[in-house]
Amino acid sequence: MLVRFIASKDYPSGLTGKRTGPLGRVHAGVCAVAVIFLLLFSPSAAFAAIDQESRFVLNSFSFLIWGALVMWMCAGFTMLEAGSVRTKNASVICLKNLGLYSIAGLTFYLVGYNIMYVGVEPGGFIGSIKFLYGSTSDEIALLAGQAEATAAVLENSYSTMSDWFFQMVFVATTASIVSGTLAERVKLWSFFIFITVLTTIIYPIIGSWTWGGGWLSEMGFMDFAGSTIVHSTGGWAALAGAIIIGPRKNKFRDDGSVRVTPPSNVPAVTLGVFILWLGWFGFNGGSQLQLSGAADAVAISNILVNTNLSAAAGVMTAIGLSRLILGRIDLLAGLNGAIAGLVAITAAPDIVDHYWAIIIGAIGGAICTIGIKLMERYKVDDVVGAVSAHLFAGIWGTLAVCIAAGGNIVVQATGIVAIGAFVFITSIVVWIIIDKTLGARISPTIEDLGQDTGELGIEAYPEFVLMPEED
Repeated sequence: MLVRFIASKDYPSGLTGKRTGPLGRVHAGVCAVAVIFLLLFSPSAAFAAIDQESRFVLNSFSFLIWGALVMWMCAGFTMLEAGSVRTKNASVICLKNLGLYSIAGLTFYLVGYNIMYVGVEPGGFIGSIKFLYGSTSDEIALLAGQAEATAAVLENSYSTMSDWFFQMVFVATTASIVSGTLAERVKLWSFFIFITVLTTIIYPIIGSWTWGGGWLSEMGFMDFAGSTIVHSTGGWAALAGAIIIGPRKNKFRDDGSVRVTPPSNVPAVTLGVFILWLGWFGFNGGSQLQLSGAADAVAISNILVNTNLSAAAGVMTAIGLSRLILGRIDLLAGLNGAIAGLVAITAAPDIVDHYWAIIIGAIGGAICTIGIKLMERYKVDDVVGAVSAHLFAGIWGTLAVCIAAGGNIVVQATGIVAIGAFVFITSIVVWIIIDKTLGARISPTIEDLGQDTGELGIEAYPEFVLMPEED
């Protein structure tokens, strides 16, 4: 109250800056001393609990800021994938990521959010199948100048569309996982059709089971920010696509050996991982779902620290194991180790004991590195290692909740199996339908020529001369 009183007065200078002079400087000095005294010796008054409207503003603003950080992860996925593929396919990667983010935004607005959150019965399997989602009638009335609607708006503690925006960017993250795995051989429009089904139906149904209050939520399934709900869902969908579409041409030789396809732009891949790392602070931190008091501030601080520790542990473990498993100290293994550590901690980043974050991230990095080798052994072509980093590490992170955050092993395993079975089987069916109708895979000619020229007619690096590849 003292600060507000001082700011409201027409003092000669200082806090209001209206006039200058010695007297004004004296007044300003006295006011400053008074404020400091209040902060030091009367913290209960200075830091009184925030009122309802301030809580509403803080929560809404935090949703939008955290959501913007998660949206920035799309840039990270784009850089990672465009740098991982050969130069002749980099432009298509850029368009795919631009398109999938746009599709996710449209489908989640048209129907996806309603399926996931609106009208989900406790213990139910799906929400409301109706079109469009928007601001409440009270919010519309408030924007129209009807001040009496303020109380009803504030009861929700955040604006309706700030929540929608934050939830939407998670959908785009799930879709991005599929893009990297299937790079260099999936048709552009076939990919867009699958992403439409994934973001309209598959992901929202999984969300209704869990975050929407459905049957897994009622069982007590724990997944704070989406190790399984987001990352394993994307991983299962990507794995299904990789099986149906098959590996890139000549990726696996007749003798069983693997043809190495090194990334075209290692700095771009590295930058992409750092962008993802940054965006993950919004991914996990924002999943606190509010910022309305000291407890939330402490919790979010812990979440961000745990997220960072887990990623760092994943990096170092993957690098340390890469020579043993992959036969060399591998930069790409380290980069995937970072993502695996981030994915693994996402199920329980709110744990208080920070050392668990290091353990969870380290195991996640190890699982990812082993997973990359296993995928090659079973001839499943995953261009960026997304299945190992998102699916395998996501499963581990969801189980780790039982160790570090009090989860029930039966419930967690039930969630992993149910979500995996639903997503994988549904994705297989969708990919088969696409393959039998439109065709899921590009032609051998376009694969040799490159999708940039064959599908887009624009090259990412036109000044480069493409060298013939080994057949």
